[in-house]
Amino acid sequence: MIEIERKFLVTSNAFKSDALRKNHIAQGYLNSEPERTVRVRIKGEKGFLTIKGQSSETGISRFEWEKEIPITEAKELLLLCEKGVIEKTRYEIQLGQHLFEVDEFHRENEGLIIAEVELQSESEIFEKPLWLGQEVTRDPRYFNSYLSKHPFKSW
Repeated sequence: MIEIERKFLVTSNAFKSDALRKNHIAQGYLNSEPERTVRVRIKGEKGFLTIKGQSSETGISRFEWEKEIPITEAKELLLLCEKGVIEKTRYEIQLGQHLFEVDEFHRENEGLIIAEVELQSESEIFEKPLWLGQEVTRDPRYFNSYLSKHPFKSW
């Protein structure tokens, strides 16, 4: 399974009024090496285990495997994660054929808001909302695995 997504900074809170839903997310990394990240996530009342491969040369595509796991197991696995569990609120905004996931980070990453949009191909054209700012798809500082070790507040 190949994930194709682009990532952008968000310039205002205007997205919140268009959100279809929002969820609290806590996630940690059992392995944060770029070649293969292994993430544990609690999203709302569900748990997930995700494995991601290294990004393509463009930084837009990479292998992703995800499986829902019992929330009790996700909570236990979070205790085994590397230091730096990330907490954020995810807002989902539908715009045309695309779903934007906007993450408002908390705690040590407070002040950072990032939007992601999944695509069918790297060259797919999509409508950009007014609150979408600079693209940061290729900037590894905005990867969650990086933010877990180098929080936004310390930049």
